Amino acid sequence: MSATVKSGEGTGPEAGNVPAAVRRVRAVRTEGGLSLRLDVRATVVGLLLLAVALAAGIALIGSGDYPMTPAEVLATLTGGGDPGQQYIVHELRLPRVLVGLLVGAAFGISGAVFQTVTRNPLGSPDVLGFAQGSSVGALVAIVYFQAGAFGVAAGAVAGGVGTGLAIFLLAWKRGIHGYRFVLVGIGASAMLYAMVLFLMTKANIVEATRATTWMTGSLNGRDWDQVQPLAAVCAVLVPLLLFHGRPLRMLEMGDDAAYALGVRVDRVRITVLLAAVVLVAAATAAAGPISFVALTAPQVARRLTLPRWLKGGGGAPMPGPNLVLSALMGAVLLVAADWASQRLFGADQLPVGVLTGVLGGGYLLWLLATERRAGRV
Repeated sequence: MSATVKSGEGTGPEAGNVPAAVRRVRAVRTEGGLSLRLDVRATVVGLLLLAVALAAGIALIGSGDYPMTPAEVLATLTGGGDPGQQYIVHELRLPRVLVGLLVGAAFGISGAVFQTVTRNPLGSPDVLGFAQGSSVGALVAIVYFQAGAFGVAAGAVAGGVGTGLAIFLLAWKRGIHGYRFVLVGIGASAMLYAMVLFLMTKANIVEATRATTWMTGSLNGRDWDQVQPLAAVCAVLVPLLLFHGRPLRMLEMGDDAAYALGVRVDRVRITVLLAAVVLVAAATAAAGPISFVALTAPQVARRLTLPRWLKGGGGAPMPGPNLVLSALMGAVLLVAADWASQRLFGADQLPVGVLTGVLGGGYLLWLLATERRAGRV
């Protein structure tokens, strides 16, 4: 295996403007002719995010009424520990952490896909109505069918996928284009929110309490019944989205340029959007409509890999969907928020959706102010 380092070599339309000192790409070539291009900065950031996600997960497993040190958690995960520790870790806390990691990763990578396709940092599933569609499906299952956990999850998936298909059909006009897709999504979000309020008026006190708890978004009480279906969906759809990472990067240069480079624009756009919609629906079914993770994770991931010379100059982030980094950032944000919601508020533990909503709302205001100063909104 041989490796060479080429400086100043980017992968997007702005690559020629990136100084060699701040943009390093390592090309690794094997004897069989295979080659792999690694962005050094993105690789380092990705490894750090992975380490932070694992550390936050271990800290979260060790938190609770029966605290455990990180060493005890690791020993129990590897087959040690007493029977009480094994029960607490494997049956009570590990499923919750795994759901948090998977849901965060699903929201993060889906948000990156939506923002790339719409070419808009506000093009997030929870802004465009997909979370509200899942909420409507879950509320229909609760109010009209008194469904259990499985029925609510099925209703959430059906509502999210149905909303996605409806938005696709309404936004379709010789293809799906970002600006029209965003407008249709915002309109759908408003109508679906009205349907949520209507369904709440039809619920009795027990159903309304249950629905409110679900719509807040929480990891409380999550077990292996939520881990296994979500892991299966992620195992199929995440590789599919990563496979389309290169065509997505080309789409950022515009449809004409992507066509010239051999990308089947409409097919790629529909494929990745459908995969992202199903991921969002599955994640929402597992943990409720946890807000702002899909909006925030891709933007923070991009800014972590943004060269220093652009950070102070108001430039846009480097091109590229950053799918892997967005997934890792989403996992970090959600698990860290869940740990904070348990540890920072004493006996009044908050559902994680409340904390992400507060923090994400502040980030959204900052993003809108930044986009306005840059003249993009």
